[in-house]
Amino acid sequence: MKKLLFPGLLAALVSLSLTSCGSSADATDDGAAVTALPPLPPAPDSTKGAKQPDALRELNSVNATQDIKKMQPSM
Repeated sequence: MKKLLFPGLLAALVSLSLTSCGSSADATDDGAAVTALPPLPPAPDSTKGAKQPDALRELNSVNATQDIKKMQPSM
């Protein structure tokens, strides 16, 4: 029983793998029209036209405190 089981499984696997390796010429001849995708729209401007600084400042507590003070209304 054991001697027949392994060769039988091996033969089944080989036959399955050989049948799955078909000709790839049929897959390319499907007649589908290939067109280019349309271009993506530009990203929305979230800065409302404000000029961005060339060199961004380092994100640390001192710079964040200064930015918060600038955003607060002066009394």
